[in-house]
Amino acid sequence: MKLHLSLEALLFFKNEPISVKKIATTLEKSEEEITEALTLVETTYAERGIRLMRNGNEVMFATAPEASTLIEKITKDELTRDLGKAGLEVLSIILYKGPVARREIDYIRGVNSNFIIRNLLIRGLIEKTESKEGERSFTYKPTFELLSYMGVSSAHELPEYEKMQAEITAVQENPALKTGETEVQADVADGEIADAKTDVETKIKTNDVVEINKNQDV
Repeated sequence: MKLHLSLEALLFFKNEPISVKKIATTLEKSEEEITEALTLVETTYAERGIRLMRNGNEVMFATAPEASTLIEKITKDELTRDLGKAGLEVLSIILYKGPVARREIDYIRGVNSNFIIRNLLIRGLIEKTESKEGERSFTYKPTFELLSYMGVSSAHELPEYEKMQAEITAVQENPALKTGETEVQADVADGEIADAKTDVETKIKTNDVVEINKNQDV
């Protein structure tokens, strides 16, 4: 695959700022080659709804400034909808396991959670912090506003916190739970996450989410 195409795929998948150095390491190319390829990508997307954004030595894909009105409308529509099953699942994992990286969330769920995480960030339910790994690696945790609306002062006060956290960790650490080699254990783990999701669902309603968002800078 040509370098600029690999670069497009990487930026689309990451959907967050990434340094030229990190891109070069990932694609096994020199920083000079990456810089040249970025110029080609930037030119290619110059008249499209998606643009290549630069901030110092970091780049990412973002919607074009001309689409701001449309994006604002879509954002408002999203904020009036229920979280849905997948949203509650991701939120439960972050509540009971956070701070947690996106790749860990994806591994636990078995599917990509990028757009769900973005939705939860927009709603002001979770926040993103730079992880100890550096290089623009992020972890996600519940916001103070969310914890307040759930009636707890910290995540440790959530129902069966230690039990739920242990079960989620088990899914991460036991490959058998992901490959289906021990279906009974997998069913138990899935059940525990479902229980956590139910606890969260009973405490969070659409109106609460909209109210929380009023205090957030979207």
